Amino acid sequence: MTTWTRKALLLTVSAAAAASTLTAVGAPVAHSRPAGPAVPPIGWGPCGPIPGTPVPDGQQCATLRVPLDYRAPGGRTLDVAVTRLRTDRPEARRGTLLVLAGGPGGSGVQRLAQKGEALRTATEGAYDLVSLDPRGVGGSTRANCGIPEADRHLVTLRSWPAADGSITENTERARRTAASCARDGGPETASFSTRNQARDMDRLRAALGERKLSIWAHSYGSYAGAVYAQEHPGRVDRLVLDSVGDPDPTRVGYGWMANVGPAVARRFPDFAAWAADPAREAEGLRLARHAEDVEPLFLALARELDRDPKESETPGVPLTGNRLRQALQNALMSDQAFASLARLIRSAQDPEGRPVLPPELAGAMPDEDATLTMAVICNDVRWPGPGSGYAGRVAADRARYPLTAGLPANISPCAFWKYDEEPRPTRITDEGPSNVLMIQSLRDPATPLAGALKMRSALGERARMVTVERGGHGMYLGNGNACGDRVVSDFLVTGKRPARDAHCPN
Repeated sequence: MTTWTRKALLLTVSAAAAASTLTAVGAPVAHSRPAGPAVPPIGWGPCGPIPGTPVPDGQQCATLRVPLDYRAPGGRTLDVAVTRLRTDRPEARRGTLLVLAGGPGGSGVQRLAQKGEALRTATEGAYDLVSLDPRGVGGSTRANCGIPEADRHLVTLRSWPAADGSITENTERARRTAASCARDGGPETASFSTRNQARDMDRLRAALGERKLSIWAHSYGSYAGAVYAQEHPGRVDRLVLDSVGDPDPTRVGYGWMANVGPAVARRFPDFAAWAADPAREAEGLRLARHAEDVEPLFLALARELDRDPKESETPGVPLTGNRLRQALQNALMSDQAFASLARLIRSAQDPEGRPVLPPELAGAMPDEDATLTMAVICNDVRWPGPGSGYAGRVAADRARYPLTAGLPANISPCAFWKYDEEPRPTRITDEGPSNVLMIQSLRDPATPLAGALKMRSALGERARMVTVERGGHGMYLGNGNACGDRVVSDFLVTGKRPARDAHCPN
């Protein structure tokens, strides 16, 4: 860890001290009368199948009606899928904990199915656990822009520059995607935004009959959780922001993307050390004898695939340089994915190999998913227009951060977006109760430490921040460690958090 980081974070609390120098936050919550306008109670029932995960016993699902446009609350409504896993210790219950998934595009219904049992155990039954699929996601009302299939692959929806660094094709694709959404996306697409997610969250709170919610928010969900707490400070009990992005209201999604280049560069050495470890030899996954040789190897292979894509096991979808680069970005999210990335690299190096692409790279995203992802980041903030110098920024970023090849600085459909209303991003400030705990890895490839520090600075004394001596994205009950998990769980259960910013060693 660098000296400047230690000074910036005031990491003076060791793992042991973090547990002993705690201040209490949040008194028991009164549940007798909800705040805000009356909302009909939720009619819970059994959940149907949840893609990608078994449904825990006792998890319930329902539909919440929300206004399409909160400026016209008596008009059309949308359906928002909601879910609940009640405490298994009613005598210990102190309130309701809302679980916010990442994205944009993450399903809260799915995330509760994946994390609910572990979360219920970690919080000692102190909460009923709830979550939601934000509008446009999963079981909620969806929309589509009619984006062509070729434009919905992860390496085309994301603006990876051409092999020579040019962005001509990216620009044309961005223009037609924005035009499709303006023409065919409808009012639903115009409504997909963080501000509306926060409004829907408050409607859920009211429907549950709660005066306050506690929140565990992850990744993009951390931004949504911070926005909700800024807009409704008196309706948040305890707030955990896990893997946090830069809240700069002039940039938001644009800034998040711009931060990816340095974030990947900071995280890659973890993979390089793993891939050069002699322990990989027996697995056939050792890529180099020295860690410093892994990056040149990777870059050379990506350039080779730029020139000569390799046929994969998925007909019609070759392994290109950009697909390899995107596979790297995905794998850096968790150490558990390093082996699959190394196998992909080994297969690409083999003249007779036919690489098996990760599922997310083997086909196009559904139109609804692509539409939602683009709509939220475009509706949230006005991006620089098409004439603002993207080509120059891409060239500079490509030279400085070769692992991401200019993607973070590239043009997107947001440069051509047509707005239903002028974006008004919420400015996160230090005004509000001191009830926020942040947890962050030092080497996060998606929401880097530098951005999290800006959120920490914006929140001021409202927050404490715990850094974890790890790489990866998603710390609590995920890629973190026992120290970080303990600090978060103690905060949610007892309201106590470190007296000042803390650091958890690996």
